[in-house]
Amino acid sequence: MPDLGVLRNGGYRDAGLAQFTLSCPLSSFPLEILELGDTLEHLDLSGTGLSSLPSNIGTALPNLKTISLSHCTFKVFPKQLASCPNLQTAVFRNNGMEYIPEDALPPRLRCIILTGNQLTAIPPSIGHCGALEQCFLTDNQLQDLPTELARCKRLTTLRVSSNRLSKFPLWLQALPELAYVSFSSNPCAALLTNGAHAPRGLATIPWSDVEVQQPIDNDTFLGIWKQSPHYSEDVAIRLFRDSIASIGRDDGSAADELAAYLAAGAHESLVTILGRIHGHPDEDTFTDEPGSYEGGLVLQRIPDGYAPLSSVLSFDNALVSSPAVGPENGQFDTKTVLQMLAGLAHALSHLHARGIAHGSLRLDTIFASAADAHALLAGFRGATLYAGLRRARVVGQGAGSPGRDGGQIGEADVVEKVEVLAFGRVVQFLLRAVGDRGREGFEEAEGGLEHLGRRCVVADVGERPGFEEIVEVLEGLMGWRGMMRIPDVRPT
Repeated sequence: MPDLGVLRNGGYRDAGLAQFTLSCPLSSFPLEILELGDTLEHLDLSGTGLSSLPSNIGTALPNLKTISLSHCTFKVFPKQLASCPNLQTAVFRNNGMEYIPEDALPPRLRCIILTGNQLTAIPPSIGHCGALEQCFLTDNQLQDLPTELARCKRLTTLRVSSNRLSKFPLWLQALPELAYVSFSSNPCAALLTNGAHAPRGLATIPWSDVEVQQPIDNDTFLGIWKQSPHYSEDVAIRLFRDSIASIGRDDGSAADELAAYLAAGAHESLVTILGRIHGHPDEDTFTDEPGSYEGGLVLQRIPDGYAPLSSVLSFDNALVSSPAVGPENGQFDTKTVLQMLAGLAHALSHLHARGIAHGSLRLDTIFASAADAHALLAGFRGATLYAGLRRARVVGQGAGSPGRDGGQIGEADVVEKVEVLAFGRVVQFLLRAVGDRGREGFEEAEGGLEHLGRRCVVADVGERPGFEEIVEVLEGLMGWRGMMRIPDVRPT
């Protein structure tokens, strides 16, 4: 890590640095950073306590793309960043920020992270950020969102959990690329979130019967559940707590994640809950402070042979799968893809029937096994329980257009069909992962999948199918080759 003393003495002036990080306490912005000039692209001064930026930062650092100022003391978003012509990412977690001036946001902003502040409003000028793709506003005091945000047509991710939104912003249907939304712990979603409890029959597992072995991340571990002196089971152990330094807080709170796990119930394409932990050492120390323990679950350990779809990488337009995911040739076949997608669609239909949006339907939350032609959906950090929202009796031909009875698309329909876009992206990804040999004999089914994928990603949110219809379509495609109904007879 760069040294402040070396910086003060001009040691980095001609180093051509593209990235610069300081974390030591600072009473003011070191002006020597401006001498790094047009090579600097990424600046991280998180944890330094800064509260202001120099007025000429935009001209001195014209190629700055990312600035991170988390855990500082910016009560007001620094309007100086609006002068940074190429700034794409601004990160201000946990600053106690209260206000964003009009026109303070950089014009080319693609990602803004304002988790854990005290903002009561977002300026309408955010609508000028036409390149904005990701907007993290979790854990603030927002009572509504500016309708001008609907102008940000490239927005894919919106996190507004743990705020004060009393009404779901129905105009989100105007965002054609929006695929990941979370709004748990808001008044508009509180009816079910606060009422989620452990399902009947769920085992209570003493902490003393659990042996933690290997950490996966700060709060998830591989371990053993000792059910009796003669029998134990390999499991995963998930402890729910909010660390102030956790990037996971951008999506939502640990308490909401736990509530979503419990409300989701059982499904063969969801990671199974085996029991709820009782008697953890932190169980009796509940506080409102960040990092407090919310509870723990013992979960099914994802079997060997399963790996996240994110391990399927693209090199020169050739998809290569990790051995844990794909068959020996490193690619899927159409039959496998269809069975995986059918299971995922069933799981998502199951969730939305219960008023649960997963919120993070991405390649890294889907664990797949080509050998088993099966996929598991994990990770509820971005989930929202939304059963209190309205569904339209009849959805019209277009998003927000009147239905046959004059009704409008409902808030709950928007939530579901936003997630349908994420599913459509998964469909398209998996189709690209099918090798030429894997298509043989399944051309008609593949054509049906391509058509379904296109329907799921249309810009008009109201035109997308719901998950119940998606399940019907996939079951019909499976019938074409008898994957469930007709014996699989391929030409030899």
